[in-house]
Amino acid sequence: MLVIYPKILNAHLITILLGCCFFLTACGESSETGDAVASATESTTAALSKQTAQESQIIKQNTVPIHTTANAAAMAKIPSNYHFLNPGYFTVAVHVTTPPLTSLALDNQTVIGAEVDIARLIADSLGLQLKLVPTSWEDWPLGIQAGRYDAAMINIAVTKARKEKYDFATYRTDVLAFYIQPERQDIHEIKSAKDISGLKIVVGAGTNQEKLLLQWNEQLIKQGLAPAQPVYLQDTSAAQLALQSQRVDALLIPDSLGLWNLRNGSNIKRVGYITATGKDKADVAVTVKKGSGLIDAVQEALQGTIQNGHYEKVLTRWGLGDVGVTTSQINPKGFDE
Repeated sequence: MLVIYPKILNAHLITILLGCCFFLTACGESSETGDAVASATESTTAALSKQTAQESQIIKQNTVPIHTTANAAAMAKIPSNYHFLNPGYFTVAVHVTTPPLTSLALDNQTVIGAEVDIARLIADSLGLQLKLVPTSWEDWPLGIQAGRYDAAMINIAVTKARKEKYDFATYRTDVLAFYIQPERQDIHEIKSAKDISGLKIVVGAGTNQEKLLLQWNEQLIKQGLAPAQPVYLQDTSAAQLALQSQRVDALLIPDSLGLWNLRNGSNIKRVGYITATGKDKADVAVTVKKGSGLIDAVQEALQGTIQNGHYEKVLTRWGLGDVGVTTSQINPKGFDE
């Protein structure tokens, strides 16, 4: 497997250190306040370090690739006029952030995660090797249109608007959940827009969670209530540090990420979900350029790995067994339809 990416340092460590500096300097007006924040930050950093240690054990175990055999039926569906970006390779865009989806191994170079494992199974099934192209969430749409990779696998949910430009083959489901500090006594559950009035909530820019949060804000404004304040922190460690330091009230994240953090000792609590008017779960899918013809081969490859059990092995080792699918679908109803 080839990987093309700039040098990336340990994101967890850097974020914790920078976060500590930020919180300490931001509160320099009062030595008493500074001492309190320093104490809270030390406690939070220690907790995050413990969580990172637990993650490291799982990451070490999961670095060994899972492979499958070539799938003749999938290979037969590759269009004769389709030219892979790199001959002999299935080139896939990924976003190197945090487990269980995509992360760096302990060598700080090898890209691993559930998204990578499934991409490898697709490549194997198509008789190809896997080449990864780390990219940002903001860049994948243009990257597909410009032909910088054959596909993108960045926890991309199927939506009505996206189906106008891309073809999808589903491989997982996910829901969007609110997480808070367990010690919070003023937030018991979040079931509707009124429950987030006035709260500071971490979301990712350009994501479905941002879109749905803004829709809830529109409801609040119409009701004469204070809207929630979106806080944009792309790194998981930065978001958790902000939550534990009480600079934000809640995280709105894919539940798969929340469950991973809980599994590894994070001091968070799920208090509710946010959904669109249509489906209560999002279909996460391999994304290719619309009309390229490749999606049929990708779907056949996915279905083959579901049937032969390798797909289940991937989900199980990353703690995603509850969000698997039994059938890979092409361009299903969108999350917002």
